[in-house]
Amino acid sequence: MKVVFLDHIVLTVRDVDKTCKFYHQVLGMEVVEFGKGRKSLHFGEQKINLHPTGSWIEPKAQQPTPGSSDLCLITMTPIADVIKHLKNHDVSIIEGPVNKTGAMGPIISVYFRDPDNNLIEVSNYP
Repeated sequence: MKVVFLDHIVLTVRDVDKTCKFYHQVLGMEVVEFGKGRKSLHFGEQKINLHPTGSWIEPKAQQPTPGSSDLCLITMTPIADVIKHLKNHDVSIIEGPVNKTGAMGPIISVYFRDPDNNLIEVSNYP
């Protein structure tokens, strides 16, 4: 077997609507409703499915917990503009810009947290 790409991930969240608002307004993701009232966040050719705490959708992770994820998202927006955008949305930057290593080489990153305290890294390939 050879895995070729990541299709989607799942975030366990305390408040689906609050999460949707944050990811839409701050990160420009599209909110899509599917199935029986479920919601997902779409960007590029990927999506993030949202599972509300306590409303378990099977199968699920062994210990689904809000705030336990660490995501790195790539943008074409220059990091200086990302920082201005985050400040305009009152999002506190906890680190950055800093040089890191992405899947395809060096990246420049800024770190902040979403409403569930997941660590979000937004990066550029120089």
